[in-house]
Amino acid sequence: MFVKIYPDNPNMKEIDRIVKILRDGGTIIYPTDSVYAMGCDALNVRGVEKIYKYRGIEAQKALLSIICSDLSNISEYARVNNNQFKILKKNLPGPFTFILEASNRLPKLYKTRKTVGIRIPDNSIVQAIVEQLGNPLLTASVKDEDEVIEYTTDPELIFEKYQNQVDAVIDGGYGNNEPTTVVDITGDEPEILRQGIGELIY
Repeated sequence: MFVKIYPDNPNMKEIDRIVKILRDGGTIIYPTDSVYAMGCDALNVRGVEKIYKYRGIEAQKALLSIICSDLSNISEYARVNNNQFKILKKNLPGPFTFILEASNRLPKLYKTRKTVGIRIPDNSIVQAIVEQLGNPLLTASVKDEDEVIEYTTDPELIFEKYQNQVDAVIDGGYGNNEPTTVVDITGDEPEILRQGIGELIY
């Protein structure tokens, strides 16, 4: 399924169609504030297993990143102290993946994970999906062996390549070709693990 959704005014009827797919254990490709991403309901075992299978990785070894709806939602899945919260508040929503200590509220399928990557993209389409779903999205960038190339920014080309792997591709316009900035904030000082599109404020 190829769905056009306009970021300046997401059509809730289309958002509901996407949410139904996610609740049924389906997978989608959607725009963010960096590159397009592949995802599923992070709490749906069937969906998570599909994502890991597509990426050719074992669930136990996978680096886990989830998209939350807002700052208060993060504390359900990660341990956040006051200093960490201040950094998150200054930079989110935005093109960052923040590494935090995982909380024991994460479902059993993530039980081996000590840390979790947290995203709140500055993109109204994915924000509407997560809000309507009521659960975070498991998220993984659409890319080729760590490279972001033309087809990964053009939703029509993404659909051509992935239409048999996912249940829906959302056309939210051209994506960026630069990934998120990954910041580990589990230590005393923030550590930038990958400099991407986001410029960290702290």
